[in-house]
Amino acid sequence: MQNWVAVASANHVAIGRAQGFAQVNHGKSGPLRRMQPKDVIAYYSPTLVYGERTPLQAFTALGQIAEGAPYVGQMPGGFTPYRRDVIWLPSHPAPIAPLLQQLKFTAGKSNWGYPFRFGLFKITPADMALIAHAMGGVLPPQPPLAT
Repeated sequence: MQNWVAVASANHVAIGRAQGFAQVNHGKSGPLRRMQPKDVIAYYSPTLVYGERTPLQAFTALGQIAEGAPYVGQMPGGFTPYRRDVIWLPSHPAPIAPLLQQLKFTAGKSNWGYPFRFGLFKITPADMALIAHAMGGVLPPQPPLAT
């Protein structure tokens, strides 16, 4: 089981939560294919609304990748992004600022936003636990580490 952070505006994350899917990197299939069922995903939203500059800088959704492969979704205007079904977990938005010095992928880094530029990246189980705790969410059990 892997842990992922995806990046999207809060209004786009809200659509995915309402309809039970994740979409990353403007609908590209490759990043979604790297995820597997039972992987955990947290969304980070730098802004409230796509294309606008109103900052949010918060984690806005927490979920677990459902069974099944990526599929093509339908949107107005003929846009056909790839999506992956997600079982969204109860959670609330959590600002990133209080976590910056605790998360392994941001601690001690002046340019802490760099990993978010990729749109989707892996994080450690400890980082996911910190994010989930800040969001008031409960993560599914992690399998034991191989010895």
